Amino acid sequence: MELCIQQLSKKYSNGVQALDNINLTIPAGMFGLLGPNGAGKSSLMRTLATLQDADSGNALFDGLNISENKDQIRRLLGYLPQDFGLYPKVTAYDLLEHFAILKGLENRSQRKAVVEALLHQTNLYDVRNKQLGGFSGGMRQRFGIAQALLGDPRLIIVDEPTAGLDPEERVRFHNLLSDIGTEKIVILSTHIVEDVADLCNHMAIINKGRVILTGEPLDLVERIQGKIWKKFIEKSELAHYKSAYQLISSRLTSGRTLIHVYADDQPDHEFSAVQGNLEDVYFSAMTGLLSAPQATQATARLMPATAAPITT
Repeated sequence: MELCIQQLSKKYSNGVQALDNINLTIPAGMFGLLGPNGAGKSSLMRTLATLQDADSGNALFDGLNISENKDQIRRLLGYLPQDFGLYPKVTAYDLLEHFAILKGLENRSQRKAVVEALLHQTNLYDVRNKQLGGFSGGMRQRFGIAQALLGDPRLIIVDEPTAGLDPEERVRFHNLLSDIGTEKIVILSTHIVEDVADLCNHMAIINKGRVILTGEPLDLVERIQGKIWKKFIEKSELAHYKSAYQLISSRLTSGRTLIHVYADDQPDHEFSAVQGNLEDVYFSAMTGLLSAPQATQATARLMPATAAPITT
């Protein structure tokens, strides 16, 4: 099972190039699509979910052209968009049953079994008769996953699923995603690096509509070991370090500015080595310092990196 995306491009009427020659081959399992807001992640997800057509290129799911076989793809698809509406005065059970009918589960006893099983799986069974308007953000997201799992889909797309969740709900949602992501293709689109680090075996980084890096998270992290250096500086010195070094990130820590620099050797004696992580991979790629590997299981073609501003 694989999803093959070939030279996919999309330009909106306002002139925004949302997708620019996207090429990816996504295997079964959890796949992380990582990038900043506005990078093109949602545009790609909507295209794969048959909600919009690309201007050029193809997306094939097990050889089935998505744009030419929308009805068939929708029967194989589960989709949790970034923003989805719920009827606030309808109970979780009733709305999920309604979605099940729309999915084609006509047998009443079979439908009841499926709905109850999904409510158990998403830890919502005890509140099945509660109106959705009283659900917390995490409960709403888990209900969104329940509806996405109706019909036992083989391709599941979740777009920014943990944005706004508190730490406890985020962990619960991670556990839920990891349970369903073994024998299906689950695409997790997010700007949260930790989500990809915790869940995904393969990933891609996208920026300004282009794929700038792909690979397995552990392999990508290994590539930057020995090349990330840290130093505490005064905030007034930040502009100097940006111009003098390959600065990939800066943040305020305990009232002081901590910078990470990408370099093959120690920049000066005041810098200390740091164990690189996926966040360092992300910032290194976004600043054009980490190039794509020549061959990887999760890509067919790679585009050059595009510079991005330093995050502070």
